[in-house]
Amino acid sequence: MRTHSEHSTHSTHSRRALLGAGIAVAGGGLLAACSTGDSGSHAGMDGMDHSGSGAAPAGYVSPDGPEVAAAEKKRGAGPVRKVSLTATPARLELGDRTVKSWAYGGDLPGKEVRVTAGDTLALTLANHLPQSTSLHWHGLALRNDMDGVPGLTQRAIKAGASFTYRFAVAHPGTYWLHPHSGVQQDRGLYAPLIVEDPKEPLSYDKEWVVVLDDWVDGVDGSTPDAVLAELRKGMGGGSGHGEKGGMDHGDMDRGDMGAMDMGEGGHQGSSGPSRMLMGATSKWLGGDAGDVDHPFHLVNGRTAKDPQTFRAKPGDRIRIRFINAGGDTAYRVALGGHTMTVTHTDGFPVEHATSDALLLGMGERYDVLVTAKDGAFPLTALAEGKKRSALAVLRTGGGAAPGPSARPEELDGRLLTADRLKAAESVRTTPRRPDRTIKLDLTGSMAAYDWAINKKPYQASQRYAVRAGERVRLSFRNRTTMWHPMHLHGHTFGLPGGGPRKDTAIVLPGRTLDVDFDADNPGLWMIHCHNVYHSESGMMTVLGYRQK
Repeated sequence: MRTHSEHSTHSTHSRRALLGAGIAVAGGGLLAACSTGDSGSHAGMDGMDHSGSGAAPAGYVSPDGPEVAAAEKKRGAGPVRKVSLTATPARLELGDRTVKSWAYGGDLPGKEVRVTAGDTLALTLANHLPQSTSLHWHGLALRNDMDGVPGLTQRAIKAGASFTYRFAVAHPGTYWLHPHSGVQQDRGLYAPLIVEDPKEPLSYDKEWVVVLDDWVDGVDGSTPDAVLAELRKGMGGGSGHGEKGGMDHGDMDRGDMGAMDMGEGGHQGSSGPSRMLMGATSKWLGGDAGDVDHPFHLVNGRTAKDPQTFRAKPGDRIRIRFINAGGDTAYRVALGGHTMTVTHTDGFPVEHATSDALLLGMGERYDVLVTAKDGAFPLTALAEGKKRSALAVLRTGGGAAPGPSARPEELDGRLLTADRLKAAESVRTTPRRPDRTIKLDLTGSMAAYDWAINKKPYQASQRYAVRAGERVRLSFRNRTTMWHPMHLHGHTFGLPGGGPRKDTAIVLPGRTLDVDFDADNPGLWMIHCHNVYHSESGMMTVLGYRQK
């Protein structure tokens, strides 16, 4: 029943020869530094290794170490799928608005990358931006030196340079890719990554990849860097963080700092109007809904005034893959006139559950099945608590298209959140007492904009230690008055009570969320809030595997 007519896979030749082992050599100085440092470092009461003067503590697996190579070998080496991608300044048509921004190949979203589980992906990123960049593969359990975190797992890709990411893709599912460099993700630098299951158990006629995004870049002079600078001043107008447009990942060029607030082509942009959002609240998010007043909300790069139309036939069974690529916005999503059957979240199957609406935090993904009715129907993504929305249209027959403000009644119907789902039995985390518990207090406030983990803003030398083979419990305790979508790189965790396997989970204000994962992918891995303005203000840290 399935058809691939609605998507394409890009297998173009890379722009230069694969770096192969040269990747590790090029980053050798940096990556070696990740596992050496003050031999007197020790683990504090909070479980973190503390070493003097910012030096990386000793005794940890290096991103390019033999343990990482051994784990990759176990994944196998399937057919190589070569893809070329260019990060470049671009004029983007959002439908009724044209903006200058940065994007992959001038497309918004970037063209879908589609592979099959078991393949080896070899993607060469050419950097035509005026500053360094990187590429992170959100949700994938991959080799650590390909995870795309400058200053931790690789050197940043400098302006004018290119880099080939090459790794085995082990698990099917809905993923996406974006930079891990400053607030670049809140420009147009993102694309879906779909990993097909060679033994796909679902049956459907069509597939619709739906990427949600909040948009500010290039609107009336605004840039994400200027927004971050405004937020860092805090509501009181002062901040101890300075005006730098992103966390220091330890591997930025000095020339990058002057380019931080540059728009298309590297020209200095004005800061634009205030984008600080006050009074946005949501009961589903436990209070404060967001920090940033994004003027537009997009579905697949289009505003509600000129939406994308997806065409199908009445009775078609459609798989919709939802991805929230936003910087600061949770979306409540519904398809007018339809119920949705949820089949996956964050790439992993769940026990099927029906719902009228879904709530997606930044970085989360949900797969659903719908049976199309006859007519034209709004797919509405409500910017939760922000009084704005995004729109796309499902058309299977005649009738007037829904208008920009269409709000289907399903948005106020049954709302499914991750805590109400159960993992499919095939991927459910086996009950087991944790060998190690890591307590991660989420701290900070809007007033000072001092977001952090355990009151410690991010440094690349931070380490929360684990050992291979352990069952690890992450205990997220939200000490703030705002929700945080917390993301773990390189692994998936199980929500409590047989809940779904996820890599990104919402932690509500004042609540504690305990999640368990198996330490089966050695390296240095980020844990961070996926509100890009929170993470770049300090709400990030590092999980490190100890050497044997």
